[in-house]
Amino acid sequence: MSAPERFILRTTLTSPVGRKVRMAAEVVGLGDRVTVEPTDVADPQDTLRQQNPIGKMPCLVRADGSSLFDSSVIIEFLQFVAGTERLLPVSGEERFALQTRSRMADAITDAAALVVYEAKWHEAAHVSEPWLDYQRGKILRCLTAFEAAPPDPRVSDVVSIGLACSLEFLDRRTQVNWRESHPRLATWLAQFARHEPAYERIHGPYGA
Repeated sequence: MSAPERFILRTTLTSPVGRKVRMAAEVVGLGDRVTVEPTDVADPQDTLRQQNPIGKMPCLVRADGSSLFDSSVIIEFLQFVAGTERLLPVSGEERFALQTRSRMADAITDAAALVVYEAKWHEAAHVSEPWLDYQRGKILRCLTAFEAAPPDPRVSDVVSIGLACSLEFLDRRTQVNWRESHPRLATWLAQFARHEPAYERIHGPYGA
C-alpha cells in the first residue's frame, strides 16, 4: 500500500485564509499531512507565482506538483481526501445555504484585508477614505447578519471555521471594533474556541 499523499500549503502563519485551511485540515484529520511553506506575495521571485498564477495565498501543492487554490477549493478538496462531509454537504439545498454564509464570512476577511492593503500599498496622501468606508461597510453588514443568526458553536463546518478566522483577523488588525457592537458574536467565538480544539492549535489560546 502506498503512503498517503502529503501536501504543501503555501501561506503565512498569520494569514486568515491560510489559517482557515489549516483549521479545516485539522478538523477532517489531515493536519499531519499538510506542511506549511511560507510565502511572500510581494516577492516576484517567490515560486508562489508559478504555483498559482493569481499570485495569492493559500495555495495547496500536491505531490505531483499540481496546485489547488483558493481557500474554498482547497477545503473542499481536503474534505474529499478525508472522505467526509463534515465541512460541507456534497449535495442538497443545505450545501448552497452553507456556501452562501461561508462566502459572507470570507467577505469579512476580504474587506478587512483591503483596508490593510490600502494603507500598506498607498502613501498617506493617496489613501482613499471613501474606499475604506466602503470596505468597512461590508464588514459591518456581514457582522450584523451573523449577529442576528450566529452559527451553532458546537459545529465545525465551513461557516464556523471561516467566521472564526475572520473575527480573529479583525481582533489582530482592528479594522473595526466589533466586539462591543456585536456581543452575540463575541460570545459565539468564545464558545466555538472552547468547542473546537483546532482553534487553539491554529490561533493559540483564545484571547491571546
